[in-house]
Amino acid sequence: MEFKFTAEIFYWRGPAPFCFLKVPKKYSAEIKGISNQVTYGWGVIPVYAKGGGLEWKTSLFPKDGYYLLPIRKLVREKANLDEGDSFTVELEI
Repeated sequence: MEFKFTAEIFYWRGPAPFCFLKVPKKYSAEIKGISNQVTYGWGVIPVYAKGGGLEWKTSLFPKDGYYLLPIRKLVREKANLDEGDSFTVELEI
């Protein structure tokens, strides 16, 4: 399953502060539909992400009916991104 979308980077100070992209509702619903087959616990979904000429492995986190894609500091630095910037990513589950 593959998706491509653009979203705004936001900062969330949860248990561990991090920057995220919110996966659009349409794609979040599709991911939810296969979540039991691909999760490795707590609803977390492993993915490969590509954007800004970079590729990385990470996990989606469920939150309020959406999935959140963490954007690592190293990715933000290399792509010259900050909170509030729009970022286009491709996800592969």
